[in-house]
Amino acid sequence: MVSAPLPSEPVTHRAAILAALERLVDIIAQLRHPETGCPWDLAQTPTSLIPYVIEEAYEVVDAIQVGEKDAIAEELGDLLLQVVLQAQVASDADNFDLGTVATGIADKLVRRHPHIFGDASGETPEEVSQNWDRIKAEEKGIPHEPDKLSPKLTKYSRTLPPLMAASKISHKAAKAGFEWNDIDGVWDKFHEELDEFRAALASEPKENQQAELGDLLFTLVNLARWYDLDPSEALQSTNRRFIQRFGLVEAVAEKPLGEYGIEELEGLWQKAKARLAKPQD
Repeated sequence: MVSAPLPSEPVTHRAAILAALERLVDIIAQLRHPETGCPWDLAQTPTSLIPYVIEEAYEVVDAIQVGEKDAIAEELGDLLLQVVLQAQVASDADNFDLGTVATGIADKLVRRHPHIFGDASGETPEEVSQNWDRIKAEEKGIPHEPDKLSPKLTKYSRTLPPLMAASKISHKAAKAGFEWNDIDGVWDKFHEELDEFRAALASEPKENQQAELGDLLFTLVNLARWYDLDPSEALQSTNRRFIQRFGLVEAVAEKPLGEYGIEELEGLWQKAKARLAKPQD
């Protein structure tokens, strides 16, 4: 069942896909050839490639959000390159290969979808998720304690970007009942954390300042949740707007920006904002 083409997928199309994947694997193997390979590729290690994995994953997300299908395909290709390259590096060290990776995830999907590949029930997304968590716990030999949330929160903090992790942790904790009674309580907490951050900046060690900054940011994440806002998306949007405005400031500047006074820079900035806010003809 797992290996057979879907009814809507012609065998020739699947063969073309597999041929393309095989070509990619062969190219990466050639780039890593110890005698005739590329010096850059040969110098890479699993650790040295980590920044590229992260960067390519974010570029996939950006392409999806923009919605340009050609860009999505290209960025998925760049991310796939990182998967194949990591597997090739591991294979060169006699650790595992791409077949191990593919077999492992395929077997995992079959195990964790008993409602598709077995006789278990899974009529709703919630039921499927519960089955997934139970089977995952069994595989790892740990007790399945659906009422305990801290293991999931720990995983979020370890595997997600900090802002995204904070949002997930906030949502899960609130759903479990760890929540303010009303929005006024969240705003009170925000002002409390802001005061503590200011006090830390005035007289406390940097370690305490970092901790108070984290508390303040986490409270902002909670405020975003109460107003049904996505903090990661909000910050990403702000980054884009800043870059657009900064680019316009650079474009109209008649000398290096460091030679302008703060009032002059503010004037250029406000003009850039107004220009971007004006509807384009």
